[in-house]
Amino acid sequence: MKVKLAAPLEEDSIVDGEGLRCVVWFQGCPHNCLGCHNPETHDINKGIEVDLEDVLEQIRKLEFQNGLTLSGGDPFMQPEAASEIAKYAHELGLNVWSYTGYLYEDILKDEKMTELLKNIDVLIDGPFVLQEKSLACKFRGSTNQRVIDVKKSLESGRVINYYEDGR
Repeated sequence: MKVKLAAPLEEDSIVDGEGLRCVVWFQGCPHNCLGCHNPETHDINKGIEVDLEDVLEQIRKLEFQNGLTLSGGDPFMQPEAASEIAKYAHELGLNVWSYTGYLYEDILKDEKMTELLKNIDVLIDGPFVLQEKSLACKFRGSTNQRVIDVKKSLESGRVINYYEDGR
């Protein structure tokens, strides 16, 4: 399976989720949010096409990372490949966060996207809205975006804020 990435994997990120993380930058995003900090990732025809196995091998070689973050672009445009990456990260004991411009509720309407969602621990959902941009937002760019505890949300049938329990 091939996967379209915007850039090589980035190690040691401290801004794309809790802890020290590796970030997988997916190419392709349909949202085209005004003020997006990664507009070069929007065009699905750009980026680099790589074998999924090569990405998994790079993840296997990681050292000192607490987790893996799926970003981009939008990982939900490549749900099958992103799901395989997330599953593999879990096998290695890494937690998985993901960013998407889609809303959690809309993801649940698509079978392939839902399968990816089931392999994510924390989801930052919703488009970036320039008018709601705030530097006070933890791990997100605008106040409309939610930081969702996916496992608890799927179990309860409603969106559960990741920070609801005081984290």
